[in-house]
Amino acid sequence: MEERLKNSTHDLGKSSPRVNWQVWWRLLRPHTLTAGFVPVLVGTMLALPYGELDLSVFAAMMVASLLIQSATNMFNEYYDFKRGLDTAESVGIGGAIVREGISARTVLNLAISFFGIAVLLGIYICMNSSWWIGLIGALSMAVGYYYTGGPYPIAYTPFGELAAGLFMGLILILISFFIQSGTVTAESILVSVPVSILVGGILMANNIRDLTGDKEKGRKTLAILLGHKKAVLFLAGMFIVSYLWIIGLVLAGYASSWLLLVFISLPKAMKAYKLFVGKTKAVQMVPAMKATAQMHTIFGFLLSVGLLFNYLF
Repeated sequence: MEERLKNSTHDLGKSSPRVNWQVWWRLLRPHTLTAGFVPVLVGTMLALPYGELDLSVFAAMMVASLLIQSATNMFNEYYDFKRGLDTAESVGIGGAIVREGISARTVLNLAISFFGIAVLLGIYICMNSSWWIGLIGALSMAVGYYYTGGPYPIAYTPFGELAAGLFMGLILILISFFIQSGTVTAESILVSVPVSILVGGILMANNIRDLTGDKEKGRKTLAILLGHKKAVLFLAGMFIVSYLWIIGLVLAGYASSWLLLVFISLPKAMKAYKLFVGKTKAVQMVPAMKATAQMHTIFGFLLSVGLLFNYLF
């Protein structure tokens, strides 16, 4: 099968008419990019009271984060193809390799190139903050690669949500906060928690959708261990804890009541949950997965607005 695909593949410079910008855009899996830009925005808004923002560092951090998230998606596409997990009928993949005829090597090289650019941006960020950021950034990139790469992919274990929430939530927010403020505070850590939970929620939604197929392929994700109904309830619990956490921060005096703006996103969370209930086929759950990612985006944006308003008023 792989040999037949190789004979019909095209590199970047030899694309067929079908291979247009939409193919490359889908390869990025844009619904997941919220995990790249929301934490950077939240961390930067947290740093507002600590002095004037360095916009060039902010821009470098934002682009580097999006490149790492995109590269992680490409590594996912590449290694799932190499292991025979992706087919033309697979739901939720970019499909550049199995549907559009892009060579697997091109996808891999593009992912490596994105990592390379992110490293260069990381050097600039370190020059304007601390070289310790480089070590943490390298660790985050390694997690992105080993999510589906290497002999023991994180994606095959129950720890995918934890890894995503930790490195694309908490750590990313704290890096974004530190490079602007030069410190890490209790407030920055506590405010990072609900965003981290919701980053994990994006992955949980993805794994719920892919539960049947992943189980057949030998994966042991958290969704598989819980089963469909309990996994959907677990996702709902992640939503609930995120909202309650904000209430707790406000009541405890760690955050301004402006952060309660996040509750405007509650209808989207309820919609995501309802779209999962009673569904059995992967294609039926695509809208629920997208709603989960949208909920993370709206929640994170409103949280950032709340932090901005707290600073301004």
